[in-house]
Amino acid sequence: MLAIRGVYERHEVVSLNHGIGFDTAAIELILPTYGDELGLRGRIAKHWVLNPHPTLIPAIETGWIESVHCFGGEPGMERYVAARPDIFFTGRDGSLRSNRVLAQLAGQYAIDMFIGSSLQIDGDGNSSTVTAGRLAGFGGAPNMGHDPHGRRHGTAAWLDLATGEGASRRGRKLVVQLVETFKAGGTPTFVDRLDAVDVGELAGMALPPVMIYGDDVSHVVTEEGVAYLAKTNSLDERRAAIAAVAGATPIGLRNDPKVTERLRQDGIVAFPEDLGVDVHRADRMLLAAKSIGDLEAWSGGLYDPPARFRNF
Repeated sequence: MLAIRGVYERHEVVSLNHGIGFDTAAIELILPTYGDELGLRGRIAKHWVLNPHPTLIPAIETGWIESVHCFGGEPGMERYVAARPDIFFTGRDGSLRSNRVLAQLAGQYAIDMFIGSSLQIDGDGNSSTVTAGRLAGFGGAPNMGHDPHGRRHGTAAWLDLATGEGASRRGRKLVVQLVETFKAGGTPTFVDRLDAVDVGELAGMALPPVMIYGDDVSHVVTEEGVAYLAKTNSLDERRAAIAAVAGATPIGLRNDPKVTERLRQDGIVAFPEDLGVDVHRADRMLLAAKSIGDLEAWSGGLYDPPARFRNF
């Protein structure tokens, strides 16, 4: 809800990529409910660079999504994709015509926004899914999660973050990190030092395995609110904005209420009440599909979920 109101709606995000995870899947599933309440259908989230995730089905069936350019396929989605050549790029036989290289290029240069989760974020906004004892891959996040300076075509969202004057004026891609302040087991997401730094040193890497660099991150969204990092004017201001939405984590405990209030007044930090979001409504009832069975029903029986997912 915070992401839709504070990012998608505010910046008129039309083309995008979602990182894999429950957070972004939830956004896909509340477009036909919460998004419709806000009157946003036809205004945001129309063109996607993404694999054919089954959680897109309700949004497709309710007319939210106009096109999906895929990196690759998704088990069980073959029949549904074949039935929707108006949305997916398919061949004469109905099979998906995906292209990983072209999808990566579109994800880098063409889309308005990349939004995804991470396992750790430091006080400067650097993030990584490499943590102590866990080496999770980055996928396409480093490629899509940065602002490509070779882009020249303008869109509303890209131009909304424009800076500079005259010949130096240019837009900026939205790179959004969407996380809960604490993970399962009470482990903080916001940390003083990324585990990736130590992992990189132990492994003898030339650079720490950072997924997305902090100076590329335009927004951080947590259950506390939204930090509009693209609007900050200094590293100290960026750190203060991150601390304001980092909750009771080591980074969040550095939050200075007076500084945070100034950042709110300047539009650099927004809390739920600033965005008109009623957090008491944030529950499963807003999801257009609450189970794999619901997704099958939305697809008209065309989605064939893998056996291990059937009871979800």
